Amino acid sequence: MPGPGRRHEPPLVAAPAEHRPAAGPNPGLASPRVAAIIPAHNEEPTIGGVVQVLVASPLVTEIIVVSDGSTDGTARVARERGARVVELPVNMGKGAAMRRGLDETDAPVVLFVDADLVGLTPQHVTDLLQPVLSGEVEMTVGVFDAGRLATDLAQKIAPFLSGQRAMRRELLEQVPEAEKVGYGIEVALSRYAARAGVRVKQIPLRNVAQVMKEEKLGLIPGLLRRFRMYWEILRSLR
Repeated sequence: MPGPGRRHEPPLVAAPAEHRPAAGPNPGLASPRVAAIIPAHNEEPTIGGVVQVLVASPLVTEIIVVSDGSTDGTARVARERGARVVELPVNMGKGAAMRRGLDETDAPVVLFVDADLVGLTPQHVTDLLQPVLSGEVEMTVGVFDAGRLATDLAQKIAPFLSGQRAMRRELLEQVPEAEKVGYGIEVALSRYAARAGVRVKQIPLRNVAQVMKEEKLGLIPGLLRRFRMYWEILRSLR
């Protein structure tokens, strides 16, 4: 069922039978609405900065933060900075949070960004969105560049794990059981795109990085959370 504030808006371009979105912009149509969706679990220190950047973007028309069982001030800070917040009572996992955010909007184009980013700017947001809005591609994937060595290296080795993506909404809608894969959602999206022949473009995100789990949670809890992430990613590859 539609969430609060949703309104029906037909897709910018109808999808062909094989589920691949049609190519090319239509100059006779206004620019489509864009929903920025941020899945967040206990990201109080960084969520405000991320929301603030999205508020400043001229291309983003709504911002939805899905507080995934957070027990800190994530939801409060996100609201204060201008986002609409959906609060899940328990931690459902990243894939479920992303899917819930999608269910809260009818926007034909969605932008997913992680809640723990540092260095994000409105220009990065434009760089991610413009190729999708113009019809050049159906999905963009942001890859960290010149941010922090650890996060840069990880994304250069495995860019398909990036959580910074703009896409037509039907791509996530067509990923089987997206709500069950947790941290494996980026792998599931990348695999679906490859199998369906979806056009994807990598976008360098210069000077952007993430706060690492070991920094946020402490060494041992952070390592445990990282191992959980890797397990969910590996499970999604089966």
